[in-house]
Amino acid sequence: MGEVAVRSSVSFGDRLIRLMERVDTRRADSVADREAVYRQRYDAYVREGMINPTPGGKLTDAFDDLPNAYVFGIHIDGQLVSSIRIVVVSPQFPNSPAVSWFEDELKPEVAAGKVIIDPNRFAADAEATRAFPELPYITVRLGFVAALHFDADIVTATVRDEHQAFYQRVFGLQKDISPRLRPTIEKPIGLMSIREFSTRERIMRRYPCFASTPEERQRLFDRGPKDAASQVRGRNGAPAPARQDTGALHLV
Repeated sequence: MGEVAVRSSVSFGDRLIRLMERVDTRRADSVADREAVYRQRYDAYVREGMINPTPGGKLTDAFDDLPNAYVFGIHIDGQLVSSIRIVVVSPQFPNSPAVSWFEDELKPEVAAGKVIIDPNRFAADAEATRAFPELPYITVRLGFVAALHFDADIVTATVRDEHQAFYQRVFGLQKDISPRLRPTIEKPIGLMSIREFSTRERIMRRYPCFASTPEERQRLFDRGPKDAASQVRGRNGAPAPARQDTGALHLV
């Protein structure tokens, strides 16, 4: 009861910042980390009725192994509580779940030289979600951070109808294509996107934890000089510039 009272007296933005102090976000590069993410994904997708139960208890696909894909685990107090996959789409690396599902909408953008951030496979532990209502914000924040790092033109969300209000409210994403059934998914999925980032500062003022430092972005997305995604080019054909933080918006 005391904890509930304390939570209710603190603003949501402040609760996000406090929780971020306990969060460790890291790429799931090792076999053990990937296996843990795949098992968590499976549990979450079965629980939500997104897939049918299958032997093995893991959910993975070919997109996990793309050179332009990043798989992240979110840990609180050392425990894996959620995960997400970020795919960086460009003419050099044109494949992602969103592009494959919504070809008519997105392939022309890729052909025109656009850089697209496709966050997908969001999954969270049921108990952790109840304990930390802020967890979805902290997890999907990585798409916002990736958009800054790769100087993206478009950020997509491939989500169910009941989740679209969240993405519109938090990020200003707009509905492009209404939900419809996709291969291997048991519930309809639609396409949302944002194609200009004039609202970036407004989002970070409302949710200060969405801001990020160049050092954090480098840690999350730099896999060395041979990393495919590091070759993504900016709008003018030059390497995408590292964005600088804006004044006091210095938190992730």
